[in-house]
Amino acid sequence: MKSFLLPVLSALVLAGAVCGADAPGRWSVERASEWLDQHGWLAGCNFTPSTAINQLEMWQAETFDEETIDRELSMAAGLGFNSVRVYLHDLAWKQDPEGFLARVDRFLAIAHNHGIGVLFTIFDSCWHPLPATGRQPSPIPHTHNSGWVQSPGTDVLQHPEKQGYLRDYVTAVVRRFADDHRVHAWDLWNEPENSDGGEPGRPGLEPKQKTEFVLKLLPQVFAWARAAQPSQPLTSAPWLGDWSGDDRLSPTQRIQLENSDVISFHNYDALPEMQKRVGWLRRFGRPILCTEFMARPNGSTFDPHLGWMKEQKVAAYCWGFVAGKTQTIYPWDSWTKKYTEEPPVWFHDILRPDGSPYRPAEADYIRKVTGK
Repeated sequence: MKSFLLPVLSALVLAGAVCGADAPGRWSVERASEWLDQHGWLAGCNFTPSTAINQLEMWQAETFDEETIDRELSMAAGLGFNSVRVYLHDLAWKQDPEGFLARVDRFLAIAHNHGIGVLFTIFDSCWHPLPATGRQPSPIPHTHNSGWVQSPGTDVLQHPEKQGYLRDYVTAVVRRFADDHRVHAWDLWNEPENSDGGEPGRPGLEPKQKTEFVLKLLPQVFAWARAAQPSQPLTSAPWLGDWSGDDRLSPTQRIQLENSDVISFHNYDALPEMQKRVGWLRRFGRPILCTEFMARPNGSTFDPHLGWMKEQKVAAYCWGFVAGKTQTIYPWDSWTKKYTEEPPVWFHDILRPDGSPYRPAEADYIRKVTGK
């Protein structure tokens, strides 16, 4: 099938509009376009079972909750979602490599049984910088993502002598599922320029040179994943700043965009801002995935964002799904502003734990757009 991107792509390449030189091993734009033709429009959510506070609680053997995962992925399929974005964690692998890979395989089987593919996220620079295996903390009441943890943690990030296992982790995971049709793509590093957004008392837990440490690792992570020869595309999403021209990109964003086989981004603003950013990214001539959106008080909503992204063939992954231990129904400012009950407008998430929608009309709109 001839891709709808090819005419646009040819014009962009002839005009010299594509950012920088391709990184070694990067997919051609034609191959990326074929991937889009094969998978069609992907729509889903960032998925964590409601019984897990973070990535470690999701993946460690003692708390891997197949029953909840199966039930909630069934709910996702009921909305017409065909893909979910899921965070992994290096410490869950390091603690139990074979068991971890077996649980990832089991997750893929459950998702596939519901007609859902998976976009896995390998590393993450957001929230608490000191992850630890074992029992995870209970949620801080009424607080957004109070237990989410970074991967790798700051101790590993700022000490190169402790980073050797990271290559083994990336290689083992990507190689194990390199030819698995149930995996849609690999998101190698979530918001690498971000940091701990938690309580004001936590500054100092991260090094001031964090961005520099990440900048050294990020191209290596792309190279490690590429060496595992995945049949799926690699990506990492810019999330802030001005991407309208190559000269406006930060060093981190340049690495992200020059290494990504397909282009992903995050946006939690009203539709005009999202439209502007998609317009900026069109110059790369590659499939575009919005791997995070939907924050109701910010004007980022399913209606009209989801419908517009479908029209534009931009893959769409909202943040959150079933309200649970991550507590992302509360806004980001819940770290500094006291909440004592459910907010009048949910920030993220779609369903209550019993499967009923927070806003029935919203769920109806999602099903209308997805064709469910």
